[in-house]
Amino acid sequence: MNEPNEIEYFSRVFSALGSPVRLRILSIISETQRPLHIKAVAKALNMDYAAVYRHVDVLKKAGLLQVYEVGRSRVLSPLHTDLMKQVFSLVKQVKP
Repeated sequence: MNEPNEIEYFSRVFSALGSPVRLRILSIISETQRPLHIKAVAKALNMDYAAVYRHVDVLKKAGLLQVYEVGRSRVLSPLHTDLMKQVFSLVKQVKP
């Protein structure tokens, strides 16, 4: 049986993955193979910077991406890119 702390972590990760916007953010930064500025992600999603940043914060806390500060800018870098591709592939297989 999983420990309570593991269950809480699993819940945080699955909650982060439960948003279509956050999945799109992960998809965008995983496909580019390079870090992206949050402004570029916001433009690709046609969303406000602040709204995207709130989603990014959830993903960061779940350990799914990193945020680097470059001067006053924030740059996103994916973590576990291969694992995320496997998750997307698995979901496609489960699709009814």
